Amino acid sequence: MKVLQFPLARITFGFILGILFPFYLKTNPIVVFILLIVSIITFSSFYYLSIKNYTKNVYFGISTYVLSFFIGATTLIVHTDNYQKSNYIHYNSIFEKPHLISVTLREKLKSSNFNDRYVALVNHIDQTENSGRILLNIRKDSLNHQIEIGTQLRIRGTLYKNSPPYNPNQFDYSNYLENKQIYAQLYADAEDISVSSEIDKNIWYYTSRLRTKIIHNLEKNNFHKTELNVAVALIMGQQQDISPEIIRDYQYAGAVHILSVSGLHIGFILLFVTFILKPLPNTKRGSFIKLIIILASLSLFGLIAGLAPSVVRSVVMFSFVAIGSHLRRSVNIYHTLLVSMLLILLFQPSFLFDVGFQLSYIALFFIIWLQPLLTSIWLPKNKISKYIWDILTVSFAAQIGTLPLSIYYFHQFPGLFFVTNLIIIPLLSIVMVLGVVVMVLAAFGYVPLLLSKPLEWSVFYLNKIINSIASLEQFIIQNIPFNLYFLISFYLIIISAVLWFKKPSFNKLAMILISFILLQISYIENESDIQNQEEWVVFNSKKNTLITERNGKKITLYGNDSILKTCQTNNILTSYLVGNFSTLETKKRIQNTAFFNGKKILILDSLGIYPKNIKPDVLLLTQSPKINLERLFQSIHPKIVVADASNYKTLQKYWKATCYKQKIPFHATGEKGFYKLN
Repeated sequence: MKVLQFPLARITFGFILGILFPFYLKTNPIVVFILLIVSIITFSSFYYLSIKNYTKNVYFGISTYVLSFFIGATTLIVHTDNYQKSNYIHYNSIFEKPHLISVTLREKLKSSNFNDRYVALVNHIDQTENSGRILLNIRKDSLNHQIEIGTQLRIRGTLYKNSPPYNPNQFDYSNYLENKQIYAQLYADAEDISVSSEIDKNIWYYTSRLRTKIIHNLEKNNFHKTELNVAVALIMGQQQDISPEIIRDYQYAGAVHILSVSGLHIGFILLFVTFILKPLPNTKRGSFIKLIIILASLSLFGLIAGLAPSVVRSVVMFSFVAIGSHLRRSVNIYHTLLVSMLLILLFQPSFLFDVGFQLSYIALFFIIWLQPLLTSIWLPKNKISKYIWDILTVSFAAQIGTLPLSIYYFHQFPGLFFVTNLIIIPLLSIVMVLGVVVMVLAAFGYVPLLLSKPLEWSVFYLNKIINSIASLEQFIIQNIPFNLYFLISFYLIIISAVLWFKKPSFNKLAMILISFILLQISYIENESDIQNQEEWVVFNSKKNTLITERNGKKITLYGNDSILKTCQTNNILTSYLVGNFSTLETKKRIQNTAFFNGKKILILDSLGIYPKNIKPDVLLLTQSPKINLERLFQSIHPKIVVADASNYKTLQKYWKATCYKQKIPFHATGEKGFYKLN
């Protein structure tokens, strides 16, 4: 791969490895900074010696990559909030009792059924100055008040640490928030909040006001709400108000990427602004003015779109393309890609762990690298055929590149992605051009019906097309088991196969065969591990008790009639099956007793009936049984008491206190998550 021959590629690779180093190994910051100083001294020494021809350039090259590694490591540490002494997680008793917390609203998130959700910056806790980000949940009231971004609030409440998944193999929302530097959540009712008249009028405030003004002006002109929400997502990257049904349709159709502003959208903006600036002369001064306007337009658009990772990446990359065009130089697209990635990660290293950022860069790399190879398969002479073929090859290149990573994260594959892209890209170009014009005019309070109605109709038909494709569910492959070893193996196969097709050789063919062998080894190792596993799991399910017994890949489900009938659509169970490469073999009703690996389990439900003279290892309480636990302990002596989430919380508190008094371990799934016996 020629791209790996670029020194910048190796420097970027070393920088990325440096970011991963403290993230996963949780290294001591002082040690990392000492190693950075040592690497700087080493780099400087070899640089001086290489100039004087006292040593080989290879040592200077190695020292450069080592230095890039430790710059990456220190960059992550500097930009990670929990390393800062002022961060609220270092405040004594912050998670133990209520405090008076002063915050500034930074970003509006998608609301839940019960709460309006914001990212907020901590200013003070009680009388102490602090910093850090929290997730603020404000309970919705009948008036449904919206609070402006930049508003300062004073709230008396308790911060709660992000909770890990309460059921196995579920999405780790806690980890997702921590990657965004959010380590706690705060829940508050509207009447408990004191709103300050002072507003922090920074760039976030003004861009939020601008978005609000645009949306308000469009609403005043009777722009249909459903189409407006999708248009705002397409043009400004704001998905907060799109219904879950529409998002699901876009996911199933393989078009969810167009709801997040990315390279496709920024490319349209660049072409549109360049077209508008055509009347300006191509003199040195005129070209410079064009460049300034283009860079300002792209930067402003990025701010309005909320500076999401995909937006930042695209704005930075196309800004370099514009600069290269101004300098009259042919821009090496690989260098542009690497420089944009390095620059973004230098200021926001946490973007590396953003799924959208990863998919965006991989898709773009494969379009650049693989699409020319696919295009060479057929060279149509007809313009329409060439246009369709170009769209197909771009779609296939991006999909091939992102397929393993998409399956790894989402465990599904939209089979009609190529049909979707073939149909929607021409329509999307119309939506983007109309949308940019309409929203620029709306920012000035002018929304011409001649433009807004075609935009509304275009979005309406776009949604209809997406819905029609998504309704063909037989083409949507879901619940695909996939782990990290499969991910690496598949990328090795794809990369080695593309290299061979580009320039066949024996070594490259051997690489393909080795990649397939590694995939087979991964599969055999995974199968062996699973076949040797046995576990009995009580899930954290609120309404109904859910228990599984797994022997290898075979799972037996225990539950009441409601659980047994709806198990095929139960998300908790589905995640568990996919995560363990397992299949549901048997369904049984829950009995009072169960046995697993020599351990006896007594299960008490709402009836509170149990066999006499039983000495269980585990006592499982479900459906709020009316029992006197102290009296029960006199006849049975369990080693541990487990209560699932189907019990009343008041009863669980009583049981916990009773177990503490009797010195018997107590496990509540609503507090500690699922319970597992191996």
